[in-house]
Amino acid sequence: MTHDTSTSLSQPFGPDFQADPYAVFRQLREKGSVHQVALPDGSPVWLVTHEADVRSGLTDPRLSVDKKHSGTGFKGFALPPALDANLLNLDGGDHLRLRRLIARGFTPRHVDALRSHIARAVDTFVGRLVGRLEAGQQADLVAELARPLPLKIIGDLFAVPAQEQEQFSEWISGMLAPTSKEQLVQSIVNIHQYLVGLMATRRASPGDDILSGLIAARDEDDRLTEDELVSLAFLILGAGSENVQHQISNAVVTLLDHPLQLSELREDPELLPAAVEELLRYAHPNLSAIRRFATEPVDIGGIRIPAGDTVLLALGAAHRDPTRYPQPDQFDIHRVDKDHLALGHGLHYCLGAALARTQITLAIDALLRRVPGMQLASVPDGVRWTTTFRFRAPRELPVVLAPAASAGTV
Repeated sequence: MTHDTSTSLSQPFGPDFQADPYAVFRQLREKGSVHQVALPDGSPVWLVTHEADVRSGLTDPRLSVDKKHSGTGFKGFALPPALDANLLNLDGGDHLRLRRLIARGFTPRHVDALRSHIARAVDTFVGRLVGRLEAGQQADLVAELARPLPLKIIGDLFAVPAQEQEQFSEWISGMLAPTSKEQLVQSIVNIHQYLVGLMATRRASPGDDILSGLIAARDEDDRLTEDELVSLAFLILGAGSENVQHQISNAVVTLLDHPLQLSELREDPELLPAAVEELLRYAHPNLSAIRRFATEPVDIGGIRIPAGDTVLLALGAAHRDPTRYPQPDQFDIHRVDKDHLALGHGLHYCLGAALARTQITLAIDALLRRVPGMQLASVPDGVRWTTTFRFRAPRELPVVLAPAASAGTV
């Protein structure tokens, strides 16, 4: 299979997908679990849509994330080695070795110790949001809360100066959703140069932070290579901020679009943990898991996938699969089956899951308590989304304070 032949393949990621990716996933899922399609750049991939096959695929050792197993299909970003040697591109022993080095900073117990720090950050950002709204101004919830909160938390864990956190986030956005090839290439160059400089600064003046610990593991214990060191910092700083930002934004849109359940949450805060899990299923920003490559011929959903071909496990399709979730297109905070795939499954389960859940929960809780009159400045259909085959999230989220709290406000 080459890119030349992909022109004959279905191309599902066009305008209809931009408007409603879940409707497109539903159409594909109803025809079968596995489809060979073309990505926007023409690359051929096998798209898996049934929940059982997606769940199984996430733990199948024959589906590797290591690019060395890729044939002529989609490989992902063309990153320099210093950014590519991260957990999302490694299997087996190398993955576990790096995972153990960083895992201590993200255990539930460690995150629980950070809870008061996260709560203070949430109160600060929500307080600024409240101030603007009470002054009669329109505010962008992405810029005021969803974006700066995870940037600060991850940035503080790595001791990244506050003034540099926003710039780094802009480069990550330029890589994940570029408006041009030039922006994509320049964003990657800027990220690489910044991280190399950050390593040099931290080596010269180490501190009591996760990055200093990783540098010590590299320089003193020789437990990872220089490329692995920089790549780990790239992955955690990038994924740790972007995913939480998008989930908070998606959660707010969802809650404002379901006023009855929003009212239940406000009246009974003990429902919030269950609501967060349903939000992770229903409105998780990642539409696909990291691409995988078949190391040998693999049968999925009755389809034989050749060795070397690229496989995309469609989380957005799996989470709306009616064979797993009754009435899957309904948002239901009382849903019994809360076992979603939003944070991964198996070896690549999200290292920062506890940290992400804590930030999302505290942010929603603060909005419920402190901004009862907040509403979207436009109807949900008017929200401008960034939608790629990878993820879906609001570009911005303008909100205002209603004259009085109503059923459709946070």
